[in-house]
Amino acid sequence: MVEALQELNPAPRLLMGPGPINADPRVLRAMSAPLLGQFDPQFREYMRQSSELYRGVFQTANRSTLVVDGTARSGIEAALVSLIEPGDRVLVPVFGRFGHLKVEIARRCGAEVRAIETEWGSIFPDEVLEKEIRKYKPRLVAVSHGDTSTTMAQPLAGLGRLCREHDSLLYVDATATLGGMDLPVDAWQLDVVSAGLQKCLGGPSGSAPLTLNERAERRIFRRRHTEQGLRASDAVDGEGAVIRSNYLDLAMVMDYWSDKALNHHTEATSMLYAARECARILLKEGLANAFARHAKASEAMTAGLQAMGLALFGDQKHKMANVTGVFVPQGVDGEKVRHALLSHFALEIGTSFGPLHGKIWRIGAMGYNARSDTVLATLGALEAVLAGEGFGIARGAAVDAAFAVFRERAG
Repeated sequence: MVEALQELNPAPRLLMGPGPINADPRVLRAMSAPLLGQFDPQFREYMRQSSELYRGVFQTANRSTLVVDGTARSGIEAALVSLIEPGDRVLVPVFGRFGHLKVEIARRCGAEVRAIETEWGSIFPDEVLEKEIRKYKPRLVAVSHGDTSTTMAQPLAGLGRLCREHDSLLYVDATATLGGMDLPVDAWQLDVVSAGLQKCLGGPSGSAPLTLNERAERRIFRRRHTEQGLRASDAVDGEGAVIRSNYLDLAMVMDYWSDKALNHHTEATSMLYAARECARILLKEGLANAFARHAKASEAMTAGLQAMGLALFGDQKHKMANVTGVFVPQGVDGEKVRHALLSHFALEIGTSFGPLHGKIWRIGAMGYNARSDTVLATLGALEAVLAGEGFGIARGAAVDAAFAVFRERAG
């Protein structure tokens, strides 16, 4: 109890795992701004600005672009519970842990789920997805853009068009990629996309940006239901089944964010400030510049790891820009290395899940941490720890290789 009464003072860490990462100091400053009431005109204006900013981030004109209060998973669940009615057919391509998550949520929504799987470290070719959509005729396709458990990114440029041809809605979980890889929502015809702040957007976890188009709006509004305590005498509910969550009911959340300002929950004020600042910083930098920065950090990280004699995991043609998977060398205790990095260098990298647990490390360079100094520091620390474990490496080669990438790109 005595320790719990002490002031909070966490030790500094450089978070170079698959997320969360260190938040941009500008985001943390924004979070310290004074609180406002949820219907204060200033605060409603900040909500309006946040919608506008995230339209730029998502590269969309969608009217319904907002922020769900909760971690990235709240955005995933809000999308699925609001789109899926009991008995709907849902197709989920699984190429890592977070595909399995969408299968579980869809089943909890009462869907008839068809999960197709590929080996972890690979992705689905377009022809495989087209075959499954033609055969299964799903009401909804739910897919990850990037899955940090495998460090792979699923190509999506043609999937939206394919879903339109077969009258399927397409939901994309972009938690791991938004802000770090190109994701033009309108150009790729993505119906619903959600994300989180704690990866490429450079913020803390606890807020889930989400956008949906008119196709998805129609699907959700047919299930609109107004709470009894808010109902006007002329309120008319939709003809569809009531959405099976109150807090994550996107029909009600959209009414809250719209000009109706129909009360739903009390907006998480400080997290809205954070979400707004993440989007502002990204758009100020420019999407193309941010994507190039992440690509450069990725190229430098992979060059350094390979120069160290480590083998990269997975199909490198479809590797995410912000997370790199690397095999733990034979004879090396991966958890011992992670502990040494944390205790001696205050630096965190990740392990993985399922069939990859203990077999690979996942090393991130994203958001505020997609910088040359963080990449070089990570490689130098990993090199020192591995050398201490007796792993034979050419000392200095990793940092030299990564530094050469940064200098070449700068030139």
